[in-house]
Amino acid sequence: MGDPGSTGRFGDFGGRYIPETLIPACAELDAAFRSAWVDPLFRAELDGLLANYAGRPSLLYEAKRLSAEIGCTLLLKREDLNHTGSHKINNVLGQALLAKRMGKPRVIAETGAGQHGVASATAAALMGLECVVYMGEVDMGRQELNVFRMRLLGAEVRPALSGSRTLKDAINEAMRDWVASVETSHYLLGSVMGPHPYPWMVRELHRVIGDEAREQCRALLGCDPDIVTACVGGGSNALGLFAGFAELPAVEMVGVEPDGGAAVGRGVPGIVHGSKSYLLQDEYGQVMEAQSISAGLDYPGIGPEHAHLDATGRARYEKVTDAEVLNAFAVLSRTEGIIPALEPAHALAWVLRAKDELAGKVVLLNLSGRGDKDVAQVAEILDRESDG
Repeated sequence: MGDPGSTGRFGDFGGRYIPETLIPACAELDAAFRSAWVDPLFRAELDGLLANYAGRPSLLYEAKRLSAEIGCTLLLKREDLNHTGSHKINNVLGQALLAKRMGKPRVIAETGAGQHGVASATAAALMGLECVVYMGEVDMGRQELNVFRMRLLGAEVRPALSGSRTLKDAINEAMRDWVASVETSHYLLGSVMGPHPYPWMVRELHRVIGDEAREQCRALLGCDPDIVTACVGGGSNALGLFAGFAELPAVEMVGVEPDGGAAVGRGVPGIVHGSKSYLLQDEYGQVMEAQSISAGLDYPGIGPEHAHLDATGRARYEKVTDAEVLNAFAVLSRTEGIIPALEPAHALAWVLRAKDELAGKVVLLNLSGRGDKDVAQVAEILDRESDG
């Protein structure tokens, strides 16, 4: 999981498939990030914000009651305890600092579950940047609390009204805005997707998750985990975790997708949002809509480095149903007093289903977000089911 170079290629995947008007912007961003990433002053400023503002390092927690129930040692990387409630703050602080370094006074973001939007609005407020967040109209209805939080933080939230009115469409709108305002705006993309350098840059900004988790696991147990796992939509929290373990061949890496998405399980190679990866397509090559209980995973593609990890066999990808996710959401709440976001509940759903395979092993799961934003949605679903 190194530097993909100037082409931004991870094997057959990645690259830069964008309008000519954005080529200079991506080249400028690539050069700016490379310069910043080796600049001790930039790294020190970012590290200071991660420690003193975001609250890193995040805890590594041994879920003892749940471990006893399922027969393995389950460790949770508590990204839900970060400021703003998810892993997203790692990436947005780095990109917002970079936007200031590049002299861009305005940031554009897209969001599905709202966590990236909240984190982007937070970083913009901290650094005095104008912020516009695009969010699918359907997702705005599912995540009203996060919409209010973004507006409270000073961001303008613009609904995406086309297509399925979810994450894919929010990305489309954000990229249109970027094309029209590239001289003054930085697109603060929220996952390991899009044109180069975004998949690589976002992974590097989230690498702190895996680097911390590796050392914390060794300090706690004196060994590396047998398996590391995380949910995958675009896949930033998973790649952040995997980055700390990819060079350790004895550690298995497992990404977990929603059954209604499953770009690795059901997709084929194609171009979406500026890069080549697996995506859901019909027989005519049209992008199909993903379906997921989780707004943050409701995406028809996957980050290109995930496609490469699957193609080379370094990681494997499983899928879980909405019903399994709801069960996992309840199980962690009941056994450990931790209400997870629906996104990482996907990874836990796979762990619960695979408990026979995992018996006696050490499993490290990235708990990438907290469930406050999802409680009302889950309550509504359960009420409908009980009425039915």
